[in-house]
Amino acid sequence: MSFMADPPGADRLSARLRRETRGALEIAQAHGFLDALVTGRLSWVAYADLVAQQWFLYEALELAAHTMADDPVARQFVFPELIRLPSIEADLRFLHGPRWPDRIAALPATTTYCTRLRYAANSHPVGFVAHHYTRYLGDLSGGQYLGQAIARVYGLNGAGNRFYIFPGIDLEAFKTYYRRLLDALPWSPEEQSELVTEVLDAHRLNIAILDELARRWI
Repeated sequence: MSFMADPPGADRLSARLRRETRGALEIAQAHGFLDALVTGRLSWVAYADLVAQQWFLYEALELAAHTMADDPVARQFVFPELIRLPSIEADLRFLHGPRWPDRIAALPATTTYCTRLRYAANSHPVGFVAHHYTRYLGDLSGGQYLGQAIARVYGLNGAGNRFYIFPGIDLEAFKTYYRRLLDALPWSPEEQSELVTEVLDAHRLNIAILDELARRWI
């Protein structure tokens, strides 16, 4: 995937985030596990394992959204139309049947990520926005390419692939609005740097999950 050049005003928080996370995004997008998925070299069971790990992450994140809903800053980033947990659960029912909760388990790397996410996202709006940005902006960007490729390779048409579908959202307009919210945050330079650091940590933890999935399935 190609990346757009940073727009004028590269000192803005949204541009800084895009610039400083570019390397981590490139590592994730080129990861061997995802490459094996989108080229059809893995069984549907490996894809189902990825979906399961997403369930644990989004359960933690969307519970944190309830916790932070009264925070005057964090609540600006709580969008009902972004909620992923019902879609993930629908995918898991399609992939594993009605007893899917008994058939999934968090990998050690996923447990580590969830522990960090719960701590950061429930304790301060900086942590919540960092993990919210990492997951949802990723879903609306590179996640769209990934979802389309997986649907094509595994013959999915909505069922089993709902996680990647955001009905009723103009993706580019929404991302522009989201970045404007970031640029308007009333945070000090220190808090902005804390946000960037937490986003980078989230990317590192995400790559660790992909590494573990690769060791398990490739």
